[in-house]
Amino acid sequence: MLKYSDFDENIKAFVFELDDVLLPVKDYDLQVYYLFSNFLEYLEPQIVAIELMDFIKSRYEVENNHFMFEELQLNFKIDKKYKANFELLFSNAKLPLKLLLYKATLELLQEIVVNKKQIFILTAGLPAIQLNKIRQTEWHGLDKFLKVYFIDEFSPKPNSASLDFLLNSNNLNKTETVFVGISVNDKLMANNTGVNYLICFKFKL
Repeated sequence: MLKYSDFDENIKAFVFELDDVLLPVKDYDLQVYYLFSNFLEYLEPQIVAIELMDFIKSRYEVENNHFMFEELQLNFKIDKKYKANFELLFSNAKLPLKLLLYKATLELLQEIVVNKKQIFILTAGLPAIQLNKIRQTEWHGLDKFLKVYFIDEFSPKPNSASLDFLLNSNNLNKTETVFVGISVNDKLMANNTGVNYLICFKFKL
């Protein structure tokens, strides 16, 4: 398990991706699908929410969100007019349950704050969706120490424009900053900027 003590003491700023780095994106997606399933069951008598969710969970394990609505439309004869509701829910859904950080990540963030270092979130995805996740996460008081930036307001990964902007806006030294991500493009973006990179898989242990 990665701990704060594993980092170089000269690191002053920690930049994190959000999805599957700080929290499991699956926890958000499946709650949105739960709300959508119940919405359809209420409006369409042929829809049984639990059957819809069983299909969604099974497919999600293999395909994640890719073409989920189209598959639901094909398998459950859902009217295409509901696609707008489906997409809107991802941006503004009020979740039944708070999203929880990975335990190891929470402990790391708490130690970063105690040691008076800076924390940033730099996340890809539609800003409205990513912001909705952040707002419905249980931060245990850490949210007041966060600064959030959205990659989609710049250029997609691995272009480094968003990370460069974050560094310049906060007068951060590249050698004193670490970016924590999960994908090849995350690593390439960090390399293109010249900051330290760490893959987050250790956080899940």
